[in-house]
Amino acid sequence: MFSGQSGRWLGGYGVVVATLLAGCNLMPASRPELLPAQVHRVDVSPKAPPVAIVNALLWTGDEQNRRIEKGTILVRDGLIAAVGDASVTVPQGVQIIDAGGRWVTPGLIDAHSHLGVYPVPSVSAHEDGNELTDPVTPDVQAIHSFWPQDPGLSHARAAGVTSMLILPGSGNLIGGRGFSVKNRSARSAEGMRFPGSPDVLKMACGENPKRVYGGKSGPASRMGNLARLRAAYLKAKDYGARWSQWEKTQKQKGEKPPERDLKLETLVDVMAGKIQVQNHCYRADEMLLMLDIAREMGFTIRAFHHAVEAYKIADVLAAENVAVATWADWWGFKMEAYDGIQENLALVHAAGGRAVVHSDSPIGIQHLNVYAAQGLAVGREMGLQLSEDDALRWITINPAWAMGVHEQTGSLEVGKMADLVLWSGHPLSIYSKPDRVLIDGHSVFERNGAASKTDFELGTAP
Repeated sequence: MFSGQSGRWLGGYGVVVATLLAGCNLMPASRPELLPAQVHRVDVSPKAPPVAIVNALLWTGDEQNRRIEKGTILVRDGLIAAVGDASVTVPQGVQIIDAGGRWVTPGLIDAHSHLGVYPVPSVSAHEDGNELTDPVTPDVQAIHSFWPQDPGLSHARAAGVTSMLILPGSGNLIGGRGFSVKNRSARSAEGMRFPGSPDVLKMACGENPKRVYGGKSGPASRMGNLARLRAAYLKAKDYGARWSQWEKTQKQKGEKPPERDLKLETLVDVMAGKIQVQNHCYRADEMLLMLDIAREMGFTIRAFHHAVEAYKIADVLAAENVAVATWADWWGFKMEAYDGIQENLALVHAAGGRAVVHSDSPIGIQHLNVYAAQGLAVGREMGLQLSEDDALRWITINPAWAMGVHEQTGSLEVGKMADLVLWSGHPLSIYSKPDRVLIDGHSVFERNGAASKTDFELGTAP
């Protein structure tokens, strides 16, 4: 039992025992979570004191994409209480931050990160993002290997990243569950979990799984990839049917329920729409195949990741309402990435799709604003009508939508979480840096404030 993290664990021990003893009365639709909510080891921190940023150039990133000069944003209880011009009243006793005319935007959001599961320093002892023992591992969860003291998290904060989606790697066809985090320091992974965010399932197609398992038990080809995926979901369908049959006709007779299977439970929840699918996929033809499988098995794909050939089927992805989380210019590092083009982001957006700039890198996550500007520039060069507002959405509200948290964050609107960045200059300029970062109204980074380093960063320049 844990006593140092939170008294909730000690107090919830009886809940765990009761849940286990009552397991015979549970089916997938009503079973407890893998870690019951009553015993989550959450770091409970006080609400941030009220604060107001005044004399700011507010770039709201909402549907109106407003720019409010000499603007004021009022934060109370970790939420945005008011957004407007200088006429917004700031109550007495509220801390005031004078922006001096500088830009304020929503916090940046990375919809594809492996921080914490592939932390820095990058050594073999830290490689906890891929469970490379079976091509189908929907039972594993990134939150169970996430290291909340990863120095990369503080580097991301200093770059204005306030939320991110932590995913398992792409070595498996089904790599396991991912989870969204608020990028605030905490003692536990649960303490960083984005409140109310949906669980996600990481899936992968293409070269990675067949490269990892081709010399083992397979799959060794793309057709093998698809066969294994279909078999896994068909098995889960049968599993769900057996539980439903038990619930309808056998439970009342006192018959034992089917044996629980964490792999199949996860896939049943995916098909029930309780878990969102985030799909690593490069080639256009494979994205179309994955959409076919999703229709066959009764689930939807929230976003394709990397998706360097999304521009070839941008109209289809827009019609299917599938987001595209990709880089500004990575290409050519393996065969399925050879048809990547810099205009991918812009073409997805121009087709009416939901374009997202992601990092997939502890270095790239520190430059999301620059990558968005790069995607904007090459799109304009090819003649597309794109605005700076579009580019801002690629790193704020669009990734928030891909993660299922767009109603809580991603734009400067009343009632949303106070995740804010005060910039030294224009947010899309390569010369600009965050001067201050707020998450839930807490100041988590100040460029001129006291710096802190982890044990893994000792000896670096102050």
